[in-house]
Amino acid sequence: MKLIKTNKEEINKSKFIAYFYELDTKEDIKIIIDELRKEHKKAKHIVYAYKFGNTAGKTDDKEPSGTAGLPLYNLLEANNLNNKMIVIVRYFGGIKLGAGPLMRAYKNAGVSVIN
Repeated sequence: MKLIKTNKEEINKSKFIAYFYELDTKEDIKIIIDELRKEHKKAKHIVYAYKFGNTAGKTDDKEPSGTAGLPLYNLLEANNLNNKMIVIVRYFGGIKLGAGPLMRAYKNAGVSVIN
């Protein structure tokens, strides 16, 4: 596995830390998530999407359904990225964003690391 790029954004006091990885094996996914959970113990959500070979996956990690993992997965699909993973660590800043703005925040954080 290789960390390609990382970026940090703040929206309404919430911090979104984006990571973009190249995957060598499917086991890399669990290793990356475990490492990020240790590093970001106080983060509210660690959402991700990946495409590896002919498998793919995504999670909203307790965010409203479809607002986090799906936009990241769609970025991987739209850019034809395989053997890649986007992870966004969110520190909740106390202001609820609402579904639309939340989805855009995750998508924009994802775009910031794949471009």
